[in-house]
Amino acid sequence: MTYLRPIPLQDAARPSDALTLAGGWCRFTHVEILERGRAPVVLPASEAPPSLLSPLLSPRADFAGLTLDRPRLMGILNVTPDSFSDGGLFLKPEAAMMQARAMAAQADILDVGGESTRPGAAEVPVDEETARTGPVIAALRAAGIERAVSIDTRKAAVARAALKAGAGIVNDVTALQFDADMAALVAKAGVPVILMHSILTPDRMQDGPVYDDVLLDVYDALAARVAAAEAAGIARDRIAVDPGIGFGKTLAHNLALLARLSLFHSLGLPVLLGASRKRFIGTLSGEDDAAKRMSGSIAVALAGVAQGVQMIRVHDVAETRAALTLWQAVTQTTPDAKQGENP
Repeated sequence: MTYLRPIPLQDAARPSDALTLAGGWCRFTHVEILERGRAPVVLPASEAPPSLLSPLLSPRADFAGLTLDRPRLMGILNVTPDSFSDGGLFLKPEAAMMQARAMAAQADILDVGGESTRPGAAEVPVDEETARTGPVIAALRAAGIERAVSIDTRKAAVARAALKAGAGIVNDVTALQFDADMAALVAKAGVPVILMHSILTPDRMQDGPVYDDVLLDVYDALAARVAAAEAAGIARDRIAVDPGIGFGKTLAHNLALLARLSLFHSLGLPVLLGASRKRFIGTLSGEDDAAKRMSGSIAVALAGVAQGVQMIRVHDVAETRAALTLWQAVTQTTPDAKQGENP
């Protein structure tokens, strides 16, 4: 099988033959041809097979009412006692609401989760997870917070209660594989879904994960899950994919995925990147405290945006928004921009 990865350009000067990637902010003139067992080959995009090039050129459909012609931020709201970086901080409803209000000022989506999926985490009973998430989502809506809300869960019953409370997106870290009822629920509700790649369950996923080729293996696995979602009745234009950084991956696996994230645009779907505060950032930066990994998290987020990733899932929303604003200002400059302004 042949895989096609666009090589994104971010310079303010755009070649005349540059193509627009997925209707967004990135351009590309060349592609990388990837095949198992062969060295990558770089070619002009004009020489790429049209059938492989087409998904890269098609603008992405709106996702939960959000256009994807610019990067979107998903703010993480963990209402759990044991999440890896902020467990217990927002477990109480009043604390969760305060955090949600703060994030809503800058985030495009609020992602509410009631079960930690950190490495080694144990499963939370359905009733308990529902009790943590449903009331918070209902309170967000009652307070007039109109941002898109996603429910971060792998369980259909939890998702059902969250959708009833006012959530509009299902974010499933198992890509609809953990609960046999989840695909049917999403299809019937007609809501967008994020399919994330992972292996095993959180309590076992870091027990020596092995891949033949992590980039292509994850791509193929997501393609298979997208096909399964469509077969279950979920419209393709309601699906986004997430390569699952840190979920059943070593440091080397994470870096291999991040280096060539733009490959996932070949699926023809929106791509979400969730790397905020994860262990590999601490390993590389020397920061053991997950809550102090903001600078590394922002660096990875901007690297993802530079490869055209449409949605970035983060803990530090305001800081990431500020960094993204500055990044866009210096990379999206046009020739007619005003000159001579005071710094």
